[in-house]
Amino acid sequence: MKKKVWIPFKQLEAFMADVFQSIGVPKEDARICADVLIQSDRRGIDSHGTGRFKPIYYDRIVEQKIQQPVTHFEIVRDKAATAVVDGHHGMGMVIGKRCMEMAIEKARTYGLGMVVARNSTHYGFAAYYPIMATEAGMIGITGTNARPSIAPTHGVENMLGTNPLVFGMPTDEGFPFTNDYATSIIQRGKIEQYAREGKDCPPGLVIGRDGQTKTDSIQILKDLVSGEAALTPIGGIGEETGGHKGYGFATVVELLSASLQQGSFLQQLTGLSEDGNPAPYGLGHFFIAIDIDHFCDLADFKKTSGDILRALRGSQKAPGAERIYTCGEKEHLAGIEREGKGVPVDEALQKQLIFMRDAQGLTQYRFPFEEG
Repeated sequence: MKKKVWIPFKQLEAFMADVFQSIGVPKEDARICADVLIQSDRRGIDSHGTGRFKPIYYDRIVEQKIQQPVTHFEIVRDKAATAVVDGHHGMGMVIGKRCMEMAIEKARTYGLGMVVARNSTHYGFAAYYPIMATEAGMIGITGTNARPSIAPTHGVENMLGTNPLVFGMPTDEGFPFTNDYATSIIQRGKIEQYAREGKDCPPGLVIGRDGQTKTDSIQILKDLVSGEAALTPIGGIGEETGGHKGYGFATVVELLSASLQQGSFLQQLTGLSEDGNPAPYGLGHFFIAIDIDHFCDLADFKKTSGDILRALRGSQKAPGAERIYTCGEKEHLAGIEREGKGVPVDEALQKQLIFMRDAQGLTQYRFPFEEG
């Protein structure tokens, strides 16, 4: 195998959709799941794309049997501008897409729509859902709780998930404003990527029970599961650099992902039963859509938003800095750069793809790294 090979988006997306179908995900749902993953790769977010296909979705359905391939989407409460959904441990991407579609539809009528979900599973890269809203001429907001990872400020026990709080806003530029990141400095997916590449985690991002930083990526992944390590919130360890602010935002996401929908929270989301066996995660999400036309003309909003972003990028740069970016711009540029190349696949991921292909008998697929 080669150290890194680029696989065309079309081939990899089709492969993932076929694998999803082969393990019981209905055809249309499989297409949605594959789309969420490949869009992450297109944006250069390798921590949430194809690299998570096997460990986060395939294994949880096939090996651990803690996720349902067929999604039972139950609307348990439906009011004018709001709704509560139970996903019954189905496919998080399917649940997320349907929830945001509901929020958008409600926003068309009432100006704002909010849908919350419980008993869901990992829903991929979070910006996928606010981008749906921006494409509908709306502001989109989402967040999700996750298995315990972040220690509260002045603590060392992993209690909160990486809990992204994500906004999407349309602009008059070729891409929307999107701020898709965790409320921890680093997320598990990035550490998983470091581990695959044989790299250490930078110091200061993960804290051990002794209060000291950890850097061994492989060991960190084990220690996060056992509770011997925790991620630090945005701002870092303690309050001097603002760690309490990241901790506060992570808590906001936890509240909105559990309280409104009466779902699981904090260490109830470990994915382990009382006897230590794998169990469904039961994640919660929230989705908000805001119809801009209820406030002002959409074109005016886009123009003002674009003016703000252009002013930020045009402001004075720090010495040695090449340019100033605004949120969503790097992902847009990554999409342009990768269009003719595809997805970068390292050796560890190559082995995962071959394993799933052979296990599911998808012999029609042969990847570029198998040639020559």
